[in-house]
This record gives sequence, structure tokens and C-alpha cells, in this order.
Amino acid sequence: MLGPMADPIKDRELYEALREDGASQEKAARIANAAANSSREEVGRRGGDADAYEEWTVDELRERARELDIEGRSSMKKDELIEALRNH
Repeated sequence: MLGPMADPIKDRELYEALREDGASQEKAARIANAAANSSREEVGRRGGDADAYEEWTVDELRERARELDIEGRSSMKKDELIEALRNH
């Protein structure tokens, strides 16, 4: 259990910079904590191999939105799904 002063964000400076750049709280925390566990350079280099959302079908985007429990996904157009996924 965390103490009253424990901060779940391991790299607060990076977290705040990511939030200022528009990252969601969840995404900023994930990146900041991953960077604290290795290095900022390594996390940036690691990256993913996934195709850009623009290359996904609407069905694939909706499935990913369902996995992330994004509300309103069933009525979203492709560009709306992409924006919602990027800002989750």
C-alpha cells in the first residue's frame, strides 16, 4: 500500500511536460513511469510497430475503442475514432 506522500508518477517532470503537450493523464503516466524504469531515450526509441490509425479500418478502430471503453464509439466516424483513441 502506498504511503500518504507516495507519488505514483515516477518521473513527474516528464509527466508534466507530456500533459502540457496534450497527452492524457493515463498516457503521460505510462510514459513517465516507463522512462523512470529505464531511460527517456530508450523509451522513445522502443516505440511500437503498429500501423498509423489512418491505416486501420473503421471496424478495427471501433474494436480498439471498445477495448478502451471509449463512450460513443459506435456512432463515431473514422476521424472521430482516431481523435478519441489518440486522446485517450
